[in-house]
Amino acid sequence: MAAPEEGVHVCVSSSEAAFSGTVLYCGRQRHPEHGLIHVVGYQNTVVNLADGPNAMLLHLPTRRLGPEQFLAVGGDGDVLGRMVDAVTASEAVRGGIDWMGAEDEPVVRVFEHDVYTVLLADDPTLIPTALHRVPWKRRPRIEPELLLFYAEHFPAHAVALCCFDNADARRAKPLLLWYPPNDPDQLVVPALDSHSGGAPELDAVVPVDHWVLFSSDEAGDEWGAAVEYPRRMRHGLRGFLPDRVVGRYYGGGETLGNGDFGIGHRELLAGELDRVERRGP
Repeated sequence: MAAPEEGVHVCVSSSEAAFSGTVLYCGRQRHPEHGLIHVVGYQNTVVNLADGPNAMLLHLPTRRLGPEQFLAVGGDGDVLGRMVDAVTASEAVRGGIDWMGAEDEPVVRVFEHDVYTVLLADDPTLIPTALHRVPWKRRPRIEPELLLFYAEHFPAHAVALCCFDNADARRAKPLLLWYPPNDPDQLVVPALDSHSGGAPELDAVVPVDHWVLFSSDEAGDEWGAAVEYPRRMRHGLRGFLPDRVVGRYYGGGETLGNGDFGIGHRELLAGELDRVERRGP
């Protein structure tokens, strides 16, 4: 994996923090139990610059998200790194269902996942009412303007607030989760940048340091790069992971307009990685 660049931030956090060496993944697949889903992976190196607890926010294009959709990677914490290794070793790099019964009222779900206490919200403005359920050592201070930003700009998205403390930040395993997407043919990874605790500036130009990876189970055997997984990997986890991936690294002093990364499924199958674009709300 490429070495992280100092001072690069690729995340939205509730207080000041530095995120680097980020890996973003989105895969499209038909799962035997859950139907047509997207699987998203997220991993980075974080330095908490706040005096107390902090949190990162991820917005995901799905109407509802539950704790059971967060996948435990267990001893396979290198799963996203294996995808990066596959892409870097391949000539592919050339510079570049029935849903589970939605609830009538929006709620905030709070649960423990790896080193995080995660709050899932259909309406992000409800998050402050549930912060008391976060252990004090991980309980961040959230600016109201940040939650209003998500409510106004991403109304059809679920928001995950992943709370952490200084001691645990560097031990985090990759976040891996699945959901039925709002649009199955648009693969998107959250990459908005704001590390001061305030709302992201949508017209900002920001430095980048991350890998962006995509997959589809409709791709052929010659598409992309094959990923090698250990034989001991749990079958339940392996069923959510791709056989082949494509992707590219953004960094080396590069700057881009603030936003997420997305590509259409048709363009992805055609291997047109130059069609990956930064997307705003």
